[in-house]
Amino acid sequence: MHIRHLFRQVNNSMEFCFNIESSEPLTDEEISRLQYLLADGFIKETVSASSHFQAAAKDVVELGPRLNFATAWSSNMVSICHATGLDKITRMERSRRYLMDDSIERKQFIAEHHDRMTECLYPEPLSTFEAGIAPEDVYEVPLMEKGTAALQEIPGISMDEWDRNFYYDYFVVKHGRNPTIVEIMDLNNANSEHSRHGFFRGKHVIDDKEEPETLMEIVRSTLEANATNSIIAFKDNSSGIRGRDIFTILPDIPGGPSPFSKRKLPYHIIFTAETHNFPTGVAPFPGAETGTGGRIRDIQGTGRGGLVLAGTAAYCVANLQIQNYDLPWEDKDFSYPSNLASGLEIEIEASNGASDYGNKFGEPVIQGFTRSFDMRLSSGERWGFLKPIMFTGGIGQIDDRHIEKAVEDKGMLIVQIGGAAYRVGFGGGAASSMLQGDNVEDLDFNAVQRGDAEMEQKMNRAIRACVEMGEKSLIDVIHDQGAGGPGNVLKELVEKSGGRIDIRKIKVGDPTMSILEIYVAEYQERNGLLIRPENIGEFAAICEREKVNCEVLGTVTGDGRFIVVDGQDNSTPVDLELHEVLGNIPQKTFYDRRQKYPLPPLELPEGLTVLHALHDVLRLLSVGSKRFLTNKVDRSVTGLIVQQQCCGPLQATVADVAVVAQSHFELSGAATAIGEQPIKMLVDPRAGARMAVG
Repeated sequence: MHIRHLFRQVNNSMEFCFNIESSEPLTDEEISRLQYLLADGFIKETVSASSHFQAAAKDVVELGPRLNFATAWSSNMVSICHATGLDKITRMERSRRYLMDDSIERKQFIAEHHDRMTECLYPEPLSTFEAGIAPEDVYEVPLMEKGTAALQEIPGISMDEWDRNFYYDYFVVKHGRNPTIVEIMDLNNANSEHSRHGFFRGKHVIDDKEEPETLMEIVRSTLEANATNSIIAFKDNSSGIRGRDIFTILPDIPGGPSPFSKRKLPYHIIFTAETHNFPTGVAPFPGAETGTGGRIRDIQGTGRGGLVLAGTAAYCVANLQIQNYDLPWEDKDFSYPSNLASGLEIEIEASNGASDYGNKFGEPVIQGFTRSFDMRLSSGERWGFLKPIMFTGGIGQIDDRHIEKAVEDKGMLIVQIGGAAYRVGFGGGAASSMLQGDNVEDLDFNAVQRGDAEMEQKMNRAIRACVEMGEKSLIDVIHDQGAGGPGNVLKELVEKSGGRIDIRKIKVGDPTMSILEIYVAEYQERNGLLIRPENIGEFAAICEREKVNCEVLGTVTGDGRFIVVDGQDNSTPVDLELHEVLGNIPQKTFYDRRQKYPLPPLELPEGLTVLHALHDVLRLLSVGSKRFLTNKVDRSVTGLIVQQQCCGPLQATVADVAVVAQSHFELSGAATAIGEQPIKMLVDPRAGARMAVG
């Protein structure tokens, strides 16, 4: 591989350095073409082959992406290069070079001008993207020799004692063998609280009395009481309520160039929501990006494919601690975890990430909320959003013919579409499930994620083409890739039937990745599909048109096992009985006790005036201006938004409801609101719940 550098000056003290990796040396004509692609306003002369700060090289600080963290910017630039005939280029990263002067403290400047989770200092110009990482071989975990203690020695494991005993019995007692590290990390993610919701489905014993219902049963009880309007619930990536027969426009030839025609079809409303708390805490911008991206993929992965309409976003953080802006309720002595971003940084960068993703994908953000809370109660306990909440919800719709996934028939092809594999989001699901403080800071770097909205939009167009085929859709089953990576989504595709895949069929963007990382890392903007063999040619052609990877990994076997083979050496890193490791999980029991907190009556400070009280209330994050959230994100793209985040003639008031239309020709649609009163619930849970619903 060869590395070439090009430079573009931003101002007198900063320039971009484009670090360009190619399989062969670039010719002068190819470099000229690159200069046009990277130029400011297509003015070739703005990009040069030498640094503008060359004479002062020792006074330059260069910051850029970590070498093993290929950015979404790189993926898109490489795609553009290939589209213009620059096929030699394999990776391109943009670093920032700052010219320092004697008045700037170098170490402090470096700390303040890069995200340590995704970026690093380049002490000298890059000569290679090789990170010096050799792919780790698959090895066995010595359960037979060391017992369950062998599991506790693995970094990043979130299994409790019950989990460790369960897997010891499965591998050693039942099968008389040691598991591979790939199997253990796979199950660590698949059965984490993040993925399996063991707490919601578990028995709860409170004050020595077993509760009659699980939390999940309580949630489901509303559906059982009145299910007349529900068409999808508790069984898919989204929920669905009955919609209307609507006129919409569809291409005459989905997946190809053709006229559009007006047609009447029954479309239902679908909604999904999730939180992306841990990733947003350790790296706010990419964490929130992939929160939005994952939720969009939940819409795509509903039934046999859903259509994206609009999104919502929300953030709960600890005290803001804004410099030179004292808020009387914030305790300046509070300490915060060193591995998590500050509340202020999360408010700014997480909302930037969610907004950026929606803007690039083409999904409007039309509703949200935000809160800051961190205080010591009279009992001495400190309660606050130290580990933040990043909430994202999505509204979409689905063709009535696609609300049920097809049966997993033997012989169906197991397919993945989306971006290439990278070493990002490794162990994220398990890390998210850990209590704050249980996780090791070094492992947080593995769980950092990477959003690529343009790739998700390419994938969305391929899925939409199939949706628009109606009953002739090429997609039989679809699930989104998230926590646990391919290991989770591929087993989800064949959970009732079993399958066999070749892990080497996954396109890898980082050749240093091990089998474990390819299988378990999250690298998002991917969906898993089941497609019949006779349809794969047409589907692959649509993916090629949309410039999105289409990988045929294996087949549905129907034998109830999930087997992963390594096509390079014919080894078997994974061989699991799905019913045993996923379906046959006994219910856990959780013990707790109610605590009563002394809540003294409210005492107003002597001399408090309405003006002073109003001054404080309006400075609360949850009450004050939301322009820093609403004024940077598209709130109306698609032409289907009836009521977005702001309302009134001045677009200053934040609306309490968001409304979308089902089509450009109809008066039917969907309205959604977010009810949340977590602070009031500290005082009175029942009153807080009533006010949240109200």
